[in-house]
Amino acid sequence: MQGTELRFEFGKNWSAFLSALTEERITVAEASLKQALGVDSLHNRNFLDIGCGSGLFSLAAIRLGATVHSFDYDPDSVATTQELKRRCCPDAAQWTIERGSALDPAYLSKLGQFDIVYSWGVLHHTGNMWQALANVIPLVKEPDGRLFIAIYNDLGTRTRRWCAIKKFFVSSNPIVQWLLLIVLFAHNQSRLAISHLLRLDNPLPFRRWRAYKANRGMSVWRDFVDWVGGYPYETAKPEHIFEFYRKRGMTLEFLRTGGLGCNEYIFAFAESQRGAVAA
Repeated sequence: MQGTELRFEFGKNWSAFLSALTEERITVAEASLKQALGVDSLHNRNFLDIGCGSGLFSLAAIRLGATVHSFDYDPDSVATTQELKRRCCPDAAQWTIERGSALDPAYLSKLGQFDIVYSWGVLHHTGNMWQALANVIPLVKEPDGRLFIAIYNDLGTRTRRWCAIKKFFVSSNPIVQWLLLIVLFAHNQSRLAISHLLRLDNPLPFRRWRAYKANRGMSVWRDFVDWVGGYPYETAKPEHIFEFYRKRGMTLEFLRTGGLGCNEYIFAFAESQRGAVAA
């Protein structure tokens, strides 16, 4: 196994997500890539999707004109991405999909370099996050390549509490897992409803769910399952990520903070910096 024997089956969750994948979600994923990267298209760019999961953002990159290489450690995620390609663009010769690990230097060394190295919410699930964060640097094309990652935020006690919940979840039987998911989802949605009600806002969840889908094209429920089950689970404060990459010759171009969830970062090599952007 990759770093630990206790591991959430991410690929099975993403396989279920395909049933909810619509043209609208794909379009939203494209828009979120364009906005974060500050581009209108990815023509003449090559794109590496590390931990491709459902394959949604690999597909978005393909539709924006990129040449894409997708890989994932989880064989079910690889199969899900291959199925997505079969459904949406079976003749896309510029899209390759295979199994690989961000902790395998021999595998990574064969990939070459990419204009955009993308790994959203993945490297903190490898069981050795800091090694994975270092391993992806040589994959970024110099001098103008970009590294786009999302890493869970470190919020101290809350983070440690969630780590215990996740570990309990993946070590439990399926009945206990489903009960835990239902209880936690109901608790989460109830707290949000009360918060909206106190602000004299509409407490019903449907508008929030639509807004969530409009952010990255993902599913509220499938992302929640991924969140609760996501173990191994590591976190980092933004300043620790900044310093880690600064020491390795990279500088921040984009940051979006995510509370208890993921902070998004885009890094470039220092000599190609075009100004820091915070959002």
